[in-house]
Amino acid sequence: MFIPLHDANALKYIKVQYVTIGLIVANVAVWLVTGLASTQAFSDAAVVGLGYIPAVVFDFADLEPGLVLVPEDATYITYAFLHGDFMHLASNMLFLWVFGDNVEDALGHFRFLVFYLLCAAAGALVHGLVQPDSEAPLIGASGAISGVVAAYFLLHPKVRVWVLVFFRIPLPLPAVIPLAFWIAQQFYMLLADGDSGVSWGAHVGGILAGAVLVLVLRRRGVPLFDRTIVTPKAVRHVEAGPVPAEAVPDPTPVPPRHWGR
Repeated sequence: MFIPLHDANALKYIKVQYVTIGLIVANVAVWLVTGLASTQAFSDAAVVGLGYIPAVVFDFADLEPGLVLVPEDATYITYAFLHGDFMHLASNMLFLWVFGDNVEDALGHFRFLVFYLLCAAAGALVHGLVQPDSEAPLIGASGAISGVVAAYFLLHPKVRVWVLVFFRIPLPLPAVIPLAFWIAQQFYMLLADGDSGVSWGAHVGGILAGAVLVLVLRRRGVPLFDRTIVTPKAVRHVEAGPVPAEAVPDPTPVPPRHWGR
């Protein structure tokens, strides 16, 4: 229902979202190598060798030695850099581009990378717990992206986000509206459509991990729920000179206020 296009949310601690950009470049590069520019046989081998297969990880099945590309535990991460087709890749990268920079800003570059990879691993784990004997490879960055969405939801629910509603109508909405709807949809679909080709379990696992990890990994002093506006570090305040006597304000103290967006 809601496709994110842009958010009016400036960076406060970092100048450039290097990790977000790097992750997008890495995902696109892997898709070009394993998808667009490869043969079907090479693509299938990459999916089987790098995808997350619950039955293999939980020892219900074994891969033929010639198909193994990385250790089983590494597939908790490697699966998140593979995508089935362009739309699969584009939708995940769009969410990462719109929401990833502000989550990276709140966590810092290194901690955001750790956050992203842990959310990917959590998505794979929950997918495996939901379908432990599945021999179908899980691929896609959706688990990690779900964690980013959950973190943004907790950090900036009041920020205006331009979204495309029903693929047609562009609207600026507070982030809480489209993101709450999207998060609720993932839990509902896990219960109602758990056996479909979409891994709702991976989405839910990423959401849960993102909601918990952002509480632990965010910078000290970064508020939740847009309770305050933090002045960007790049802005310097010049101290004013002495105030003339006639311009001294009323000394009556004014209670502090927290401004929302």
